[in-house]
Amino acid sequence: MPTAKKAPAGNRPRRARGNAIPGCALTAALAAIGGRWKLFVVYRLAGGPLHFAALRRRLPEVSAKVLAEQLRELQADGLVSRERTGPVPAVVRYALTPHGLSVLPVAEAIRGWGLAHQAEFASGTRDVAPDARAAC
Repeated sequence: MPTAKKAPAGNRPRRARGNAIPGCALTAALAAIGGRWKLFVVYRLAGGPLHFAALRRRLPEVSAKVLAEQLRELQADGLVSRERTGPVPAVVRYALTPHGLSVLPVAEAIRGWGLAHQAEFASGTRDVAPDARAAC
């Protein structure tokens, strides 16, 4: 019995995820930027638009599948724009939207807090080494 094939998920527009706790601004923010690699992607795109392969080179620990998922979610949340630059196979460039640029001070504040947090643990209360793979 033949089965109908479904269109790949990447071919359908994604909707922004709903807020887990309606009316809570914190959960809305965490839903938009709370993925494991999302802030790294935002941080890398702060320097200007990049195509997918350039992002992969700047984030070597992220698989292509996960990077594509994170980019789709950031795009659905209005933080990243996706622009095709020609005919198929087209190079696709990703860039921060104006709304995405508003996340940069938050990302920088989190990075600063992370530096202070690492220094706290380096004082001998815990033996936690910084992970060179996530250098920023």
